[in-house]
Parts: sequence; C-alpha cells; structure tokens
Amino acid sequence: MTAHKNVPSVLSRAGAASALTLAAIGGTMLAPGAVPEAHAAAHSTKALNIAASKKGAPYKYGAAGPSRFDCSGLTLYSYKKAGKSLPRTAQSQYNKPRHISASSRKRGDLVFFHSGRSVYHVGIYAGSGKIWHSPKSGSVVKLEKIWSKSVWYGRVR
Repeated sequence: MTAHKNVPSVLSRAGAASALTLAAIGGTMLAPGAVPEAHAAAHSTKALNIAASKKGAPYKYGAAGPSRFDCSGLTLYSYKKAGKSLPRTAQSQYNKPRHISASSRKRGDLVFFHSGRSVYHVGIYAGSGKIWHSPKSGSVVKLEKIWSKSVWYGRVR
C-alpha cells in the first residue's frame, strides 16, 4: 500500500481516524504487525493474477517464462513480477516462505505437494480448493482442483 496524498486533509476534516479508516483511504498506518500481512496479501494476489494470466502456456522442464513454465518456474515468475523473489526449485521454494496451516491458507499462497519430506510440485492457491500450476510435460498452465492430501502451504512475505 502507498500513502494517500490527501490523508492529512481527510484526517483534519474527520478528526481522529481509526486504523480501519486509514486502511480504507489507502493509508499505511495500520495496527502493529498488520502492515507486513497487508503487503504479503497484495503481493500474493498480484502473483495469483499473473499466474492466471499465463493460462494455456505450455509446460517445459526448467522453464521460468515468459511463455513456457515448469511448476516452480511459474511460481518464481509470478512472484518476481509481483515484486518478490523465490528460489528456483519447488523444494527450495518450500524452505523460503512462512509455513501455514490448511485452515489459514488464502488465495495467492503457495501449495507444495510432497511425498514424505520431499516436495515434488508447487502451485499458487486460487481458492475453493484449486491451484494455478504447470503440471507436467505435454500439459499447459491451468487451474485445477488439489488432488492430494499430501500438501503443505506457505505464505511469501
């Protein structure tokens, strides 16, 4: 979020403003700890939209865009365009974000598919139990229902 140019005049007319009022007008003075979460949500939403914009792009092993992707290449590309950096592979991407529970997941969070302790696939959570991902050779970037219970979630800060 960026500060709204008219915040001082709005505040002088309105008197003391609550954190919710500041948030509604685009201010940056939120409750302690809320700003990083708000920034994370903005980056996550942008990354999700970027991934969705790549619908139909062909899978290519080792590719990180702009027109072909493997799974971690899509997440890397999407978050990079949203202003955040991620490592290259699904396993190393799992090691970077804050790990969260399934009940805490939000649109734009990373979804890691694992076998035991090894992460083998990553996508971006789209809501309603679905992810945007680049699944495998011969396929394309698409929205698909999460097909496994062996998933972990991460939130990029």
